[in-house]
Amino acid sequence: MPAIAILGGQWGDEGKGKVVDYLAERAQAVARFGGGSNAGHTVINEKGEFRMHLVPSGVFYPHVTCIIGNGVVLAPKVLLEEIDLLGGRGVDTSRLFVSDRAHVVMPYHILLDGLEEEARGAKAIGTTRRGIGPCYVDKAARLGIRAGDLLDRETFRKRLAIALEQKNSLLTRVYGHEPLSADAVFNEYAAYGERLRPFIRDTGLLLEAALERGEWVVLEGAQGALLDVDFGTYPYVTSSSPTIGGAFTGLGVSPRRLEHVLGVFKAYSTRVGEGPMTTEMDKQMGDRVREKGGEYGATTGRPRRCGWFDGVAARYASRLNGFTGIVVTRLDVLDELPSLKVCVAYKVGNETLEHFPASLPLLERCQPVYEELPGWQTPSRGIRRFEDLPARARAYIKRIEELASCPVALVSVGPQREETILPRPLF
Repeated sequence: MPAIAILGGQWGDEGKGKVVDYLAERAQAVARFGGGSNAGHTVINEKGEFRMHLVPSGVFYPHVTCIIGNGVVLAPKVLLEEIDLLGGRGVDTSRLFVSDRAHVVMPYHILLDGLEEEARGAKAIGTTRRGIGPCYVDKAARLGIRAGDLLDRETFRKRLAIALEQKNSLLTRVYGHEPLSADAVFNEYAAYGERLRPFIRDTGLLLEAALERGEWVVLEGAQGALLDVDFGTYPYVTSSSPTIGGAFTGLGVSPRRLEHVLGVFKAYSTRVGEGPMTTEMDKQMGDRVREKGGEYGATTGRPRRCGWFDGVAARYASRLNGFTGIVVTRLDVLDELPSLKVCVAYKVGNETLEHFPASLPLLERCQPVYEELPGWQTPSRGIRRFEDLPARARAYIKRIEELASCPVALVSVGPQREETILPRPLF
């Protein structure tokens, strides 16, 4: 079997965790390729509700090998807490592996993330302050520490000394913060390395072997296309590439191995933090949808901004990633609404835009051109066949297909694994 990528089509929080969990039953491996503990995937199954930040969503199947790839920035303490939590609730993590090339989020990354956000004041980006951006900065600056380094005490101490010389200077001279102790950081992270030793290895070889055996491998994305550092609403973006290119560089998998790319979209839009959101709802409707959908960040608990479905952004994400199919989640959240809006274009003055602009000032001036569709006002959660959905719900999904220029492969009508509808054969 080939590889299949699951990517966010909006600003993250689209429900990718449930989709990966649903598909993992048929897979032999699930591999996370980007982001860090700033991303959260919520999975609900027979064991209960789990909010995962680093461990791939396929961990709940005993036959699935789960891989945290080299493109992920690893917070060792968070990972170990997740492993302990899963083990305490009867979930086997013996088939979990971490790339020895994955960069490690260090204490100075977390400190600097918070200090830099505070220094920006009213111009803050809205990061989760978990050190993700500063860790990716060090990766690009060739100052990073990788998971494999934690297993070699001599190498780790040397690399830490080089990094701390620069970071302590920055902390003390620019921000007036106390310097970090090299011994304290070394001892803490060397201990993490020992606990993680059984999990750390060359995961690229594991993935290649699985694909050579003809096994089905799911590539699990974090965040969404509109947060991509190159193609998102820069600078209000994440520090990695949650688009399809990031899957290859974040795992060491050849593009030739990929056969399917599923883009996950909510039936409406949400965004956490700052940045433009052209279809943002007014406060009354936004509050209504937020409470109905439980739209609060799985990682931070921050309320998500809610908006109508943005067809311009969806078409852009589909083009960027080459989606072979899309998934529509949270359809049930819209069940009670008498009417729905979908954005079909943007308007700037007298100009109509049908393509997502790169310019932030231009995007901030865009006004949505809406098409209004009637709501179905009938519960959808108990429905399991596409043809049994209300006609107006089917028409809404059809309009999303048209706007995204891609067929809908799966519809989610609730958080449970079985609350899933297949409009057509998946592949």
